[in-house]
Amino acid sequence: MKIAPLMRSAALVTAVAMLPLATAGLAAVDARSAPQFGKLFATYQRIKASYVEEVDDEVLVRGAIDGMLAALDPHSSYLDVSDLERLETLMDGNYQGLGLSVTSDDGAVKVISPMRGSPAEKAGVKAGDFVTHLDGKLIYGLELDEAVAQMRGPAGTSIRLTIFRPGRDEPLDITVVRGVIELQPVTSELQQGKIGVVTVNEFSRDVGEDVRSEVRKLRREAGGTLKGLLLDLRSNPGGSLDEAVALSDLFLTDGDIVSQRGRVKSENIYYRSESVYRGEAAPGVPMVVLIDAGSASASEIVAGALQDHKRALIMGERSFGKGSVQTLLPLTQDSALKLTTARYFTPSGRSVQEGGIEPDIAVPQLSDPDRAKRAKLRYRESDLRGHLVNEINLDDKELEGDTKEDPRFTATPEELEKQGIKDFQLHYALETLRRAGGTALMAQRR
Repeated sequence: MKIAPLMRSAALVTAVAMLPLATAGLAAVDARSAPQFGKLFATYQRIKASYVEEVDDEVLVRGAIDGMLAALDPHSSYLDVSDLERLETLMDGNYQGLGLSVTSDDGAVKVISPMRGSPAEKAGVKAGDFVTHLDGKLIYGLELDEAVAQMRGPAGTSIRLTIFRPGRDEPLDITVVRGVIELQPVTSELQQGKIGVVTVNEFSRDVGEDVRSEVRKLRREAGGTLKGLLLDLRSNPGGSLDEAVALSDLFLTDGDIVSQRGRVKSENIYYRSESVYRGEAAPGVPMVVLIDAGSASASEIVAGALQDHKRALIMGERSFGKGSVQTLLPLTQDSALKLTTARYFTPSGRSVQEGGIEPDIAVPQLSDPDRAKRAKLRYRESDLRGHLVNEINLDDKELEGDTKEDPRFTATPEELEKQGIKDFQLHYALETLRRAGGTALMAQRR
């Protein structure tokens, strides 16, 4: 596995923003750090000389590297050849397994979101679930890569996940049949009233161009004129930074889309509109963007850009809140560091780290029977151990302090089911577009 093909690929936000590392740019070790390195080497010598069993050097060095990176934040890590292969596979959007986006939380495997249409989603795995056992074997404390490797396997084989779900008293056993995860990054459907719905499941290669093609197709199906456009970014864990910029640029003609700012000046980059596409893909068409707690990173870039430029009304729930950029820094031909090197900011200068994107209209998913219980233990970036702190010290309790019941959102899942409404958030967004019309809806953003 060579790093070069990955370095030529688009930058990632959820995984990595790929930038080459020049040898000349490596910082010299401060002389004052020498005693600390002395402790590290002394520890190595003691283990080699006195540990009860002989230990391979590779194990000790890998452990030291992992320990250093774990002390930083949840998104920095060491990548060996197998990790790099998995990363390339994820970028291509084609692999065999369950279709889960997961992270490690104090030794537990926690689900950020199941990918839409994946075996995991079809089997009933939900965002915020903890996977505690695989086929009856405890995986708590395993390295995340090890747990992920066990979940993957040939299409057609099954695996039993034992899941702790916040809001439930007893663990759940869910059997999932692995499949070929050929994700459709972008899907679309024309709804009643000439409202186009474009769903973006992940930000892999060519998503910007795929969305442009889907909008054109929807316009043809609508007889040449769309009355509204709904961009669904729920449960989208992110992906390519370049594709997030491209998608945003489809609907913006002026100003910044996103900026990233690091510790050194060379890491400060501004991405501007009209840099990928000229003009708008849907000029004058009112837009709604749907987000939820599973909308992370690249999804938040798009939502934040369209919100700040008042191009779309953001609806749903507060997003995940991952506002950091990871860079792939090669160590050898088949190993690299994935290191957090910058934070990103929306056009108005907001950092979404911890706080996420707050919707213009908060719409609960009333069709979820476990909504109330799950909301109490909802999982976001701010829940991760060692996460980067937002510089303005946002507090989850303050962000979610309004507990007054909204009279618009009192229907029960049973009542909605009788009305044939399976996805209340989608239903409400579509009704808003149908009722409001172009000028009225855009006026709400001003």
